[in-house]
Amino acid sequence: MAPRIVIIDYHKGNLLSVARSLSDVGAEVEITDDPGKIAAAEALVLPGVGSFEDAMGFLGESGEGAALVDALTRKVPFLGICLGEHLIMEGGDEAGSGWCEGLGVVEGTVRRLDDSTLKVPHVGWDQLELTDVGRSCPLFAGVADGAHVYFTHSYALSDDVDPGVVAARTDYTRAFPSAIWDGGTLFAVQFHPEKSSTVGLRILENFVRLVQGGGA
Repeated sequence: MAPRIVIIDYHKGNLLSVARSLSDVGAEVEITDDPGKIAAAEALVLPGVGSFEDAMGFLGESGEGAALVDALTRKVPFLGICLGEHLIMEGGDEAGSGWCEGLGVVEGTVRRLDDSTLKVPHVGWDQLELTDVGRSCPLFAGVADGAHVYFTHSYALSDDVDPGVVAARTDYTRAFPSAIWDGGTLFAVQFHPEKSSTVGLRILENFVRLVQGGGA
């Protein structure tokens, strides 16, 4: 039976490409903004683009944020993508008003890339430099060190993230964590696997296998 994966809809960005890619690698997918369905999900994906502050506002007002934190506390398999990675951190300076609190599931903050030397936003293909954590991470099974994936972002995780959860780094204006793994069921990436061709599909397929409980 295909694993059921819930994509959290917080009304920011197009979620259909993520849904199609997950379906292509064998998942049964539901897109929802219902906190009850999020809390009861077998697995969760939090994608998205746009404003950290707006997204956190919606997650708080809708009850989706509390449902997500509850699910993560119960070790429900989770994949955060781009803004979805940022939102599970303690906070970031992405807000127009300055600092904005995140969900606080993972220690560390989100900071703007330095635009003094290279163009920001960082858009296009770039390399994943797997760490020792990443080489043992089931999300990256079959993914070569130095593989190219697709980015589009102006903000990234900062160096205050615990190195013990950093699965990959990418160097653009600074060497930022581009993937994290808590050693269990929580995974998050800065890049867009749904836009990253065969490498991205392999990463999503690995996640689906993890949800099935068969390993990667």
